[in-house]
Amino acid sequence: MQNLTVTIIQTPLHWESIDQNLEMFSIKLAQITEQTNLIVLPEMFTTGFSMNSEKLAEGMEGKSMQWIAEKAKEKNCVITGSLIIKENGYYYNRLIWMRSDGTYEAYDKRHLFRFANENDHYSAGEKRLIVDLNGWKICPLICYDLRFPVWSRNVDLIPQLPHLKTKEEEQRRSAYDCLLYIANWPEPRRTAWQTLLQARAHENQCYVIGVNRIGKDGNGISYSGDSAVIDAKGNVISKTKTCEESIETVELNWRKLEDFRKKFPVGLDADEFELK
Repeated sequence: MQNLTVTIIQTPLHWESIDQNLEMFSIKLAQITEQTNLIVLPEMFTTGFSMNSEKLAEGMEGKSMQWIAEKAKEKNCVITGSLIIKENGYYYNRLIWMRSDGTYEAYDKRHLFRFANENDHYSAGEKRLIVDLNGWKICPLICYDLRFPVWSRNVDLIPQLPHLKTKEEEQRRSAYDCLLYIANWPEPRRTAWQTLLQARAHENQCYVIGVNRIGKDGNGISYSGDSAVIDAKGNVISKTKTCEESIETVELNWRKLEDFRKKFPVGLDADEFELK
């Protein structure tokens, strides 16, 4: 299996201004000169974390979807981030996984942040998404999802797990190789962000990518970023600094991940569970 290169973009966002954010990210993407497999943008990268869903929502054929498809083709890689989407009369905080050929997958945020009344303005998703990128299995999630380890557990979330007889079969329960979180995670809770990202890497024996914005939003809330790429042992392998704008490309090493999982297969002792 080949290694995977991931580019994370940590930046302020223009409050509730789709055009300004698309223009800004166009400039930032143009600065990425090396080839990368995946570019990761923050949660609600076109608007900031706004509850003004009725005003700001776009359809799946809107300008932001057209932009992300155009840029994925231009950069010849996958680009991901979330948008405010209206579909069938409902509003979603929807992560888009856009491939260079224009095909895409979508994940609707499962855990809505009720302390900002997100649950009053958006509908929750019901299905977890696992995507394939050059043979790597990646599970993309959004912000508050980070606090709920059952939803991100590295097993197939099906009502009844099959009876597994051998260690080899047990090891195949792993659903993904990398967890990805995009966020607008406020600075006062930055310790939780950093700690939980590392915890998810430890407990799921996977790489974890966390991309968070910086600056202040239209509600005066500050964001410190603390974006990071973390290996399966919980080590931060990226260099992005707190509160600083950054575009950083990091390589995920498949051999190191595989060797660690074989050497320390804690998943063999994991508890089975049913998600309801």
